[in-house]
Amino acid sequence: MRPNHPSLLPPKFHPGKVYASCGAVALGIDLTPFLDRHVRADWGDELDFNDILANERALADGDRLLSRYRVRPSVSIYIITEWDRSATTVLLPEEY
Repeated sequence: MRPNHPSLLPPKFHPGKVYASCGAVALGIDLTPFLDRHVRADWGDELDFNDILANERALADGDRLLSRYRVRPSVSIYIITEWDRSATTVLLPEEY
């Protein structure tokens, strides 16, 4: 593993209470690795530049945080942390 691999970095924020939507639970996969990436500011592979920039600003300014990860070839999940860091929710894009 590379020294700068995201899982070796300290968390950038606390996710608060963690929730998963019915759709995310129905995938039947372990969501923990994606949550781990999210709290370490690895926003996934599917965000555009503006969303990434908004997340970086939100770390300092206290706005909501959004990640998007591909979990299967045609399936992605969103992970959204509230602006006050009280809760983080894993959901399917169509549940947003």
